[in-house]
Parts: sequence; C-alpha cells; structure tokens
Amino acid sequence: MPFGYNGKILRVDLDQESYSIEQPDEIFYRTYWGGRGLGLYYMLKEMKPGVEPFSGDNLLIFSTSVIVGNGAPSIPRYTVCAKSPLTGAQGESEAGGYWGPELKKAGFDAIVIRGIAKKPCYLWIKDGDVQFKDAAHLWGKETHQVDRLIKEELSDEKVRICQIGIAGENKVLYANIVNELTHFNGRNGLGAVMGSKKLRAIVVKGNIPITLYDSDKVKGIAKDISQRVMENPLSRALREYGTPATVRGFYEAGSLPSFNWTTGYFKGGENLTVEEYNKTILKKKGSCYACPIRCKRIVEVNGEEFTVNPVYGGPEYETLVAFGSLCGVDDLQYVAKANELCNKWGLDTISTGAVIAFAMECYEQGLLNKKDTDGLELYFGNKKALLVLIEKIARREGFGELLAQGSRLASKRVGKGSDRFLKEVKGQEVPMHDPRVKAGLALQYAFSDYGADHMKAPHDAFFSEKESIGLKEMSGLGILKPVAVTDLSYRKVALYKILDIYWSIFDILGVCDFGYVPRSLGTMDELLAIIRATTGWNTTWYELMKLGERTINMARIFNIREGFTRDDDTVPEIFFTDFKEGPLKGSGALKREDFEEAKKLRYELMGWDKEGKPGRGKLIELDLEWLIED
Repeated sequence: MPFGYNGKILRVDLDQESYSIEQPDEIFYRTYWGGRGLGLYYMLKEMKPGVEPFSGDNLLIFSTSVIVGNGAPSIPRYTVCAKSPLTGAQGESEAGGYWGPELKKAGFDAIVIRGIAKKPCYLWIKDGDVQFKDAAHLWGKETHQVDRLIKEELSDEKVRICQIGIAGENKVLYANIVNELTHFNGRNGLGAVMGSKKLRAIVVKGNIPITLYDSDKVKGIAKDISQRVMENPLSRALREYGTPATVRGFYEAGSLPSFNWTTGYFKGGENLTVEEYNKTILKKKGSCYACPIRCKRIVEVNGEEFTVNPVYGGPEYETLVAFGSLCGVDDLQYVAKANELCNKWGLDTISTGAVIAFAMECYEQGLLNKKDTDGLELYFGNKKALLVLIEKIARREGFGELLAQGSRLASKRVGKGSDRFLKEVKGQEVPMHDPRVKAGLALQYAFSDYGADHMKAPHDAFFSEKESIGLKEMSGLGILKPVAVTDLSYRKVALYKILDIYWSIFDILGVCDFGYVPRSLGTMDELLAIIRATTGWNTTWYELMKLGERTINMARIFNIREGFTRDDDTVPEIFFTDFKEGPLKGSGALKREDFEEAKKLRYELMGWDKEGKPGRGKLIELDLEWLIED
C-alpha cells in the first residue's frame, strides 16, 4: 500500500464537465514525487509546443507531494503549473496554507485540468466525490465574498477554498490564485489561466486518513522541531518579525529598491520598517498547516480615509517594497491598503507594484501624460493614484488595460524607448532583492525557468562566512568553503548549482523554505528522516538531489520547446551599473564579463551544451530518455 500519498490523481475535463481518476504506480511517484515534478511530467507528456496559454489545451495542474499533510512542521505547500501567459514559459507557483493537505485528505494527490467550461463553475471535492457547481453568482465578486458564499452554499465553515479574483476572471497576465484569502500562488499569472477556463474555485474537504509508514517517528521529530522554535535565532526572528524585518537592513545599507530601481536610497525607508509595522498596523500572527513558526502577518487599519480588513492578511517584505519604496511611497497604511486590494481582486503584489513603478518612471520622464493615464498624475509617491490603479488593473479599465499586460508588453505599446525602464526577466518583473549586494540573485533571476524569482535558491549570506549557518548545516552536500556575497566567480556558480537543486526539492515535496536549513531550524537529517518515515522509502540525499536536477532539466526542455534560448538567461541592465545615491554610491555594478562567464559555467556544470540544451547523457542519467527527441 502507498504510504504518505493516495495513489490517485484527479483528471478534470471542463469541456465535457467530466472527470476520471488515474492511479499511477509506485515507480511513477518515486520518480516525480509531486509538486513541480509531477506537473512538468504532464505538461511535457500531454501539451504540444506552442500551446496558447488561454486555450483549453493548456493544462492547469494542482499538485501536492508524497509527504504533504503528514503533520510534520512546514510541509503544507502545493504547486500550480501551466504554461504562463506572462512569460510564455513553464509556469509554476507554490503556496502554503491549508488547502494542499486538505486536498490529500479529500482523496487526491493532484488535479490535472484541461478544457474550458461552458459557463463559470467551481469544483467541490469531498472524500473522493467530485461535483461541478455553478459559479455564475460568484463571478465578479471579491475573494472574501466568494469565500462566504461558498461556505454558506455548502453549509460548512471548514471547507478549504482555493480561488481566483476578478483579475483572474479578466485574465490579467499576473493574476494569482489564493487559498484561505491569505496564501498565494502569486507569480506567473496562473490565476489568469484558471480564469480563462471559467473555473472560479476549487473547494476541498476530506476525512480520508493519510497513512504514514512510521507515524510515531514523524510525530517525534515534529515535537522536537516545534520545541526549538524560540531557541533558534532564525525561526524566532521569523515568528517575532516575519519577512518585514528585511526592510531595515536594505534601507540602512542603501540597497532598498526605490523609484523603479533608479536608486537603492530611500529617505522614507524608516516608515516601512518592521518596528513601525508592528507598532501601527500589526493585529496578530498567522500560520500554515502544522507549522509552529507562524511567520504570517495579519494587519488592520481603521483610519479616516479607509480601512484594511484583517481577513486579507498583511504585506510581506516584497509587498512592502513593491508598493512602498519602489513607487516612492512611505505611508505604511497605504501600502497595507494596496496589499488588501490585490488580495481582494487576485493580483500578484510584486508584479503589480513593479508595473505601476514602471509606469511612474515613464510618466516622470514624459513618455506618458495625464491623457494616457486617465487623468492620474502618476508621479512617484502618489499614494492615492497607486490605489486607483490597482483596481483599474484588476478590472482592465482604461489605463489599467495597458498595465494588465505586464511591463514588457506595456513597454511595447508605450514605445519611445520605454524599454530602458524595464526590470524583468523572461517577461516577469524582478523581486525586491538587488543582485548588486547579493550576487547569487543574478544567477537566480537569470536561470529561473519561470522568470525572475528570488526563491529559486537560498541567498548568499547563509554561506559567506566560516560560521555561516549554511556551512555548518549543509556540509554533507559538499558545501565546505565560504563564498563572499558579492562574489560571482566559479565558486558562486558551483554553489548555486547545489542550492538550486536543493530548493527545487523543497518545491517538489511541498516543504516551506522557511522551515528547514539554511533559512530556519529543521535540519537536513530531520527532513530526510521525515521523508523516510512518511513513505517507507529508504531514500538518500543523493536520490533527492537527482530528483531536483531532474525537474530543472524538464523545465529547461519545456522552455526550449517554447522557443527560449540562452539569450533569455539574463538580468536587467540596471544591475550592470553602479548605485547612484546613498551609502553605496559609485559602487556595486556586476561585471558583464563575470556574468557571461558564469552563464557559460552554469551550462557546463549542468551537462548542457553552449546553448544551454541538456545533453543526451544527462537526460539518460536522470531517467528522462523519453525527452531526448525534444
């Protein structure tokens, strides 16, 4: 019998309003394990190259893993995969919360969806039973309203709801998917794919037990980790301050992305720090399934101009900067409101803030005027215009129609040399971390399969000193020598290869990056023991590293089929220039020759040719011989 997983994958055909259940064998599960591994398998097997993202042939895949829902700390995550409408590449996004474990309790490890429904619908999955429900009355409503209506309709307050907002309905290219109103599959526009299928929500509820090989072992490790949460400085900081704690360090160093990346120096940065956050808007802390860290922030504002509803959670670091310093806004309440609006309408906060910042620079440089912007004075710092634009984008109204396409396509419409203001990779806006102070991020942005992403691998600081947590805890992977944070030599590229594979495993298994080393307290030995005790498989880190490498190659091949080349593995021009203001003025620029050498070495280390194409031997080594022709 399977341990840790159901052995059942739900296949949904929206065209026919029908479903079937697939039951792959153990070898399939041990080859792909779940998450992006499972998603990429179906995308490569069943999607022809050149599929239009909003066509019925674009698969939308929700995938847990063989260990999600086992009750161990920080393993709640599921992956959504599809061809991204924002990038045209392999699309992927992970989310925490409670929905993933509940899907498994409802009887399924994954859902593979094809087709387009004839009318708006939602899926209702309970204990192996699947129903197609009418969603016409839900279309056009806020996510909180939909949450309430579905729970009332099903007469059950404990169902878990994964849904899109009106941004997804309107196919905004960076629309997201949300579960429980506060946990997001945020990037790549997968909410737009879901909206194109007229699928408003997937509701799950289950009482089917997840059988573990050694449940006592899992419980014992979980108890040990939970008892250490406040003893470990990394997990304690996440619990007490969450990701907003990151603002101060970048603000004081002069590397806080500001004014559409034209500078890292922002005078109003103090107003965005975690100290101000906790003092003024923090209401309480939230968590995910079986996680003792509780890093989520929940905020509330009851001001004269507006309120912010705590049901929508609170802004994380990326959001604080994207709507704060990147747009020249230093009012924390407005940033919290911007976050609420995105969560209400279903928008990725990173891309939304970045697209607005791009438009602000275009406006200030005279490439856009009030006639273009529906009368908005779109200068940096205009916090009221920020809020107006978010809803315009979600509804694709007026100027919002242009920005709903993402900055790359918007720039093509604006013209006039506006492409020099772009900060994107493969069409996805870069996150709020600067590679000029953490050089490994240049590799993460450039080589991420799904566009610029800061969570592709652990960051440089965890491996920069002899006493760094990464060197202490991850020497078993061959990480023995420190590498400076700004180093972009062969040492950093070799380190990045290991770290990219390592966090790819986390994405496959549904493990939160904030739960285990190097970002938090759970050890590699504990995680391996959890996997073994859950599945009964006598796996090793060697097998798991091959698993991570397998999915990197699968994603690479998908993108090659879609026309991507080595030229797409790059970073924005701004990172090859020095900082202009603040403590880092006149320094920081990445050297172009170092980056090009890093790209060349990356391909060699991966067993790819000079164009970045996986070699025959590498594919055979990774059990991917079926992809050789691709």
